[in-house]
This record gives sequence, structure tokens and C-alpha cells, in this order.
Amino acid sequence: MRYKLLGRSGLRVSELALGTMTFGEAWGWGAPKDDSRRIFDRFAEAGGNFIDTANRYTDGHAEEFVGEFIAADRDHFVVATKYSLSMNPADPNASGNQRKNMIRALEASLKRMNTDYVDLYWLHAWDYTTPVDEIMRAFDDLVTSGKVMYIGISDSPAWVIARAQTLAELRGWAPFIGLQIEYSLVQRDPERDLLPMARALDIGVAAWSPLGGGVLTGKYNRQTDEARRMRGTSERNLTIAAALGQIADDIGRPPTQVAINWVRQQTSVPSSPVNAPSHTPIIPILGARKFDQFAQNLGCLEFELTAEQVARLNEISQIELGWPHDFLTAEGVRRMVYGNSASTLDNHHRA
Repeated sequence: MRYKLLGRSGLRVSELALGTMTFGEAWGWGAPKDDSRRIFDRFAEAGGNFIDTANRYTDGHAEEFVGEFIAADRDHFVVATKYSLSMNPADPNASGNQRKNMIRALEASLKRMNTDYVDLYWLHAWDYTTPVDEIMRAFDDLVTSGKVMYIGISDSPAWVIARAQTLAELRGWAPFIGLQIEYSLVQRDPERDLLPMARALDIGVAAWSPLGGGVLTGKYNRQTDEARRMRGTSERNLTIAAALGQIADDIGRPPTQVAINWVRQQTSVPSSPVNAPSHTPIIPILGARKFDQFAQNLGCLEFELTAEQVARLNEISQIELGWPHDFLTAEGVRRMVYGNSASTLDNHHRA
């Protein structure tokens, strides 16, 4: 396991994160406590230190498990938890991004995990109601108090994040160092705005569902057409999974490991109109209900895809970036914007 600096910070996190949404059986499909412990121990043995959880996961049981598992060596682990989702549907202030819910949710999370601080506190999902300055000021207060070391944001529009980051920089408040998104070979929408924004603002990226909700395991390709229709699996996604499976067969690796490594090796900015190298890492979040599945997925650390293999997967899964990206990258527009310098200009501002 190697370690990455998360965004514009000195925080060292493992190149894979352990997702704990499957810790606990309260939702009827997670891993029991003993299996969750085995998964945690295997991750730690491999050198993993980045733990991702949330107050809502399995109705709080995931945080309880995490707190127990890290207790013997709390300071070694980078523990990230989240707030925003409803913990009491009857209470209008027990959800959302506002200061009241943020602070009360944090206190409850600290109690469940039996710790006096969290390393990274995520806003879980944008609520379209809370003013950005209220959120960033409240986050800064928590950082100043020492109960939160760093802050991040998940599942939110790029314009919200950019505005919040600019406001924090202007007022000297704690900035976001992390962005959490859904990202995989079958979900590349973040390439339109979220990933270019994160790289331009030096915000670290963690990717949930790197296996595309199970599509990239290839299991749906083996089902009947009727079963595929029942699950709503698109032909595009099945085509991508088939191409992934072919590469996996060629190199003698499970498709899951290939899918995870494609995410791990994504460091370019596809929408950039000029040469703009970027080295911002994307950290896949790995979760599993079964120990054997998780242990197999960790095998992705044993190899890397070749540039040719990455290019094949990029091509088969490519999305249309849409306007204004397609407009700005059109050859005629490039000539008007850059003159004859488009192919010779190295844009270090985007690196």
C-alpha cells in the first residue's frame, strides 16, 4: 500500500479507502460484526489507514463497529465520517446541511465511535437549502474546536463546491481537502465538471462504487436478457463489462481488480482543451459484504494496467462531455482561442 496526500493538505491517506456501508446487518444485507472485523483487519494488515463511514450507515452501527475496531490504535487511522442524511424522519432539523444538524450529528458520531475527534468530516449530500457561508463557517468552527481535523464534501454540484472553496479561501476558513463522488467505467459523468474542478482547486478525490454497482463484475453479462431488463442494465454498461472481462482474462486477473485499477490510474483531465497534465490521485473506496470478496479486491495492489489497456477501457466507456466542453475543444474554436499555439502551450495552471 502506498500513501497519498489528500488534496491541498499534508494528510497522508492510503491509496485505497475502506468503505463501511456494509458494516452491520440493520439494513438486512450487510456483514455481521465478526466478518466486518475480519475485513477491517485485512485492510489494516495491507497498510490501509483511510476509513470511510457515515452516521447513517446501518443506522449508526457502522460507526459503532469502526470505533471499536480502531480503539487499540486510534491515532494511526484516518477516520472519515459524514453528516446530512436524516437520522429521525419526524424531526425536520435532524437532517440537512445546516449548522444545527452538523454539530449535533458530529457529537452523536463521536459518541458512537468513542473518540474525541474525526480526521475528516464530510458533508454527505447537498440539500439545496442551506447557505454556503453558514456551512463553511460552521465547519471552520469545528476545525478550530479540534473535534474535526479536515473537511470534505460528497455528492454535490461542482458550482456549490467551487463557491464554498472560494469563500473559505477569501475569509480564511478551513477549506475542503476531499471530494467524494460516484466514479467508475460505467459512471464517468464527474469528468464533465467535478473532476476538472477538483484538480484545478487541488481537492483530493475518493470514488465510491468503483465496480459500478456490481455491473463491472461481469455477473449481469451471464444472466438472461429478461433478468437484465428486470435490473435495468443498459447495453452500454454490458458492453463495457464485456471489454473489461476480456482484459481481465488476458492478464489472468478478476474483473473487479481491473475495474478498481482503472479508477486508481485515472489522473488525466479529459476535458482540457490544451495540454494540461495532472497528477491528482483518485482513491477508490472498497466495501464488501463478504471477507473473500474484499480480500480478492485488495489484489488490485499487486499490478497496474498498461497504458494500452487503460486506453482501450477509456475508449469503450467514453461519454459525451456536452456543452460547453465539446464546443471549447472543437478544432475551429481552439484555433480562435489559442491561435497557432494550442499544440505547443503547456498549461501548468491546470496541473
